[in-house]
Amino acid sequence: MTGERRLRLKTLVMVLLIVVCANAGDLMLKRGMLQIGAVKMTTAGLWQAFLATIQNGTIWLGIVFLIGFTVCYMTTVSWADYSYVMPVGAFGYALQTLLAVVILHETVHAPRWFGVILIVGGVLLVGQTHPSTTTRKPETQREPEPVTP
Repeated sequence: MTGERRLRLKTLVMVLLIVVCANAGDLMLKRGMLQIGAVKMTTAGLWQAFLATIQNGTIWLGIVFLIGFTVCYMTTVSWADYSYVMPVGAFGYALQTLLAVVILHETVHAPRWFGVILIVGGVLLVGQTHPSTTTRKPETQREPEPVTP
């Protein structure tokens, strides 16, 4: 396998993990907030929501998934271009919409689905490009950082 194919494959696997973790995390947060109920925008209401939130296992599971998203995202942008990772990761918006319909039983009307189709088209276009256009010196060739006293 060539270096370019390996880079593309590992980037796409990581972007898939980014999308899965982000969508699972967001879905768990939504389900947890549905369990808690509408938050009243008063001091007492916010305090009550805070206490219910920190005791809700579904919300904690969502937080764990979102930490996974952050780790995968930081790892991926360490070698791939931001201008590649973010648009390709936008595929998650399409998946989020589908999950909202299937799991949360939300109604999604035609204009929203049309927007999702546009996003998927953009993801397909960006996905055809090279994940990294930035040339970097290998660690052994980098000049050492100056030490300041």
